[in-house]
Amino acid sequence: MGRVIFQAKQICKSYPGTIALDHVDFTAYAGSVNILVGENGAGKSTLMKIIAGAVQPTEGQLLLDGEPVAFATPTEAAEKGVGIVYQELDLCPNMTVAENIFLGHEPVKHGVINRQHQDDVTRHVLDRLDHKIDPDQVVGELGVSTQQIVAIAKALRRDAKVLIMDEPTSALSAGEVETLFRLIRDLKAQGVAIIYISHRLEELIEIGDYITVLRDGKISAHAEMDGLDIPWILRQMLGDTKLDVPHHGAEPSVDPILSVRNLSLPHTDSGAKVDNVSFDVKAGEIVGLFGLMGAGRTELLECLMGLHPEASGQVELAGETLGARLGVEQRIDRGMMLIPEDRQAAGIVQTMTLGENISLANLTRYERFGWLPRNFGARDVASTIKELAIKATSAAQMITTLSGGNQQKAIVGKALLIRPRLLLMDEPGRGIDVKAKAEIFTIMNRLATEGIGILFVSSEMKEIVALADRTLVMSEGRITAELARGKYDENDLMVSAARAREAV
Repeated sequence: MGRVIFQAKQICKSYPGTIALDHVDFTAYAGSVNILVGENGAGKSTLMKIIAGAVQPTEGQLLLDGEPVAFATPTEAAEKGVGIVYQELDLCPNMTVAENIFLGHEPVKHGVINRQHQDDVTRHVLDRLDHKIDPDQVVGELGVSTQQIVAIAKALRRDAKVLIMDEPTSALSAGEVETLFRLIRDLKAQGVAIIYISHRLEELIEIGDYITVLRDGKISAHAEMDGLDIPWILRQMLGDTKLDVPHHGAEPSVDPILSVRNLSLPHTDSGAKVDNVSFDVKAGEIVGLFGLMGAGRTELLECLMGLHPEASGQVELAGETLGARLGVEQRIDRGMMLIPEDRQAAGIVQTMTLGENISLANLTRYERFGWLPRNFGARDVASTIKELAIKATSAAQMITTLSGGNQQKAIVGKALLIRPRLLLMDEPGRGIDVKAKAEIFTIMNRLATEGIGILFVSSEMKEIVALADRTLVMSEGRITAELARGKYDENDLMVSAARAREAV
């Protein structure tokens, strides 16, 4: 083992309704690439944000060079020698390379920014990285790989001892990846500890010295990379857990309830979100949508729901074409409903009661001459609470006082009141306990037997394997594979998603 430069000891992080990290120990060695890996939702991003000072732990201790440290902000972490390069580069495209590298810490002489000093230091840092980039070049005019070099230089300007790289190759070509790997080897030789996060399993074998595996917020393995292979990594990531929810077993209809052809969302600064996607969902069918971070799954559901009028392509619901000008309200009227990933921000209105939240999408049905009666929707709300077994003292209870699982049931209940033909469900099991998940998934199975089509996103492979009649794999905005129920397992799903990203 190399020299220990950084340790996270017994780190815990709790959010309402979920434990993101549960007594996690992590060690980074100087002059080494320290791999951190785990499936989506395992807790990698939370741990990295804690190390980088962006999130505060609920419990635990951080040690840098053996001394306890506490970072209130990323700036404090950077000043102590811990830098981070995010997957979505935090650069200002309208500013120069030097201005980005010194952003927020500009050298001032006689009340004026010392541009010459900025340029000199920028050249020195870039020379250390063996890259000749003009300090006065506007960042937005650089390629993605060169921008990444600038982001690394920004972290190294403060003599980073620990450098976190979050999915650094996600937007790079094969040649650019090799350039990045040469840079990483140079940084290793200079004694920098690299903490490296990636879903590309093959590159972990190539570049890694040590590996730490997170599963469900806990450490499942820590080892030297020498002699390890991809099957070993997958076993540690996935374990042997199965989701104990019986499949609905019903046969879907022959005709699709949803038909999507050539759906695209225009390019953004981070690349194409949805790229020429075509697929069908049949009535009574549960279709899973799986992909690694940045695959475009949420953006696809948002396009279907009409949240991106700039999207192009054809969407048909029960044979009716839903034009680009058809907004969210009109799509709800036609029987499409989205259950969003972010329950607190987009799924509920926190200042309303349980009953008001459940009835929210159905107000036009209850209004009388432009007014809502005092107890509007009371019968429907009571029926929904009973049908979904929502635990609450009454419909008048504030939605925020319910558990995460019961809040999620309320969002599902709101969707069911519109009598949907198609449900779009983005991470329906996120942030709720095992029992609540099983109840939500049982409801999904029942809805499928009633002829409702369901398209659902999940980052947990066991959920996809247990629930889906078919699974679509997305990568870089495209559908890259279709897997039939019973023909794949969690291992196959992860390999398919990783290879799909490589292929794209």
